[in-house]
Amino acid sequence: MPFEVPESWVWCRLENIVCELKYGTSEKSSSVGKIAVLRMGNITNVGTIDYSNLVYSSNDEDIEQYSLEKDDLLFNRTNSSEWVGKTAIYKEEQPAIYAGYLIRIRPLLISPDYLNTVMNSGYYHDWCYDVKTDAVNQSNINAQKLSQLMIPIPPLKEQGRIVAEMDKWISLIDIVKNGKGNLLTVIKQAKSKILALAIHGKLVPQDLNDEPAIELLKRINPNFTPRDNGHYTQLPEGWTVCRLEQITNYEQPTAYIVNSTTYDDSYSTPVLTAGKSFIIGYTNETAGIYSNLPCIIFDDFTTDSKKVNFPFKVKSSAMKILKIHTDIEVDYVAMFMSITKLVGGTHKRYWISEYSKLEIPIPPKAEQKRIVYTVREIFTQLNEIMESL
Repeated sequence: MPFEVPESWVWCRLENIVCELKYGTSEKSSSVGKIAVLRMGNITNVGTIDYSNLVYSSNDEDIEQYSLEKDDLLFNRTNSSEWVGKTAIYKEEQPAIYAGYLIRIRPLLISPDYLNTVMNSGYYHDWCYDVKTDAVNQSNINAQKLSQLMIPIPPLKEQGRIVAEMDKWISLIDIVKNGKGNLLTVIKQAKSKILALAIHGKLVPQDLNDEPAIELLKRINPNFTPRDNGHYTQLPEGWTVCRLEQITNYEQPTAYIVNSTTYDDSYSTPVLTAGKSFIIGYTNETAGIYSNLPCIIFDDFTTDSKKVNFPFKVKSSAMKILKIHTDIEVDYVAMFMSITKLVGGTHKRYWISEYSKLEIPIPPKAEQKRIVYTVREIFTQLNEIMESL
């Protein structure tokens, strides 16, 4: 026996507690028809049926032969090695028949919900892995093998108690999962709020002994004259506003574009984009590596940006490489850019035409450092919470 069970339980093979194990229709389905045809993609990995992305049949003979009844189980006999054997219970949510890669299991002497619980257990998944037959990119478990599956059977009333207990825990797990998703959203929103507070002078206290930012900018450019604060009318004393282009030099990435996109993780030099992918692969090319660090890469079309502090090559010319003046904290500018996006209706390059003209609030140098330190500390704690979920 696979494992010990209580004294009042027994083991038996699946073939002894069902009235049939029947393959589904092999006829091609269509986008419209009389009745839905459930396929392996409609069988979830948690024992339920997903009724999205349906196809249909109008074949009356198939409808008569393969129509599902309430509490039928559908077994996915052919799939990847990971998902072969997926099983779900049909609760008559809508009329349906089933396709040929599925086997209909019609329980006879056992609670269908209990059987579905067994066939979504770790014991069952291990069994599927042991008995499956592998072909090219596919695994298979036929009806003959399925019929020999050993099922641990408790008394009927205990089956009902097990199902009720499982429903309770699954509901709790769903609540936790939803709460996790909600918490991740809250953390993401909190990060944006923290950055917004930082660039408005509301994250860390001011120190009247700090050198005003206007003096800092005059050292960068003796001809610098303060601008009206525009969107930043409530900035703290000692802050000022300038355009991004006044503290930033940009470079076209042409000299750093990778020649070959044959990437390999064993290579040493990352190839970057400024979008969500960031590191898209690694190259072994040794020429044209950007190393004037740290810098900020800026996607000229989407206005996404990333701070970079390691040597790299780039995928294409659709970005700018930005060097922030040494008297300005690059992390502070990166924070501003991470929450400041321009999204236009046309596919155009933004840096020269618009983004470089954006006004950025500049705190004193010492306060920039305090802001960067505080944001790092808070984000470290938030990231630890995210990783623990």
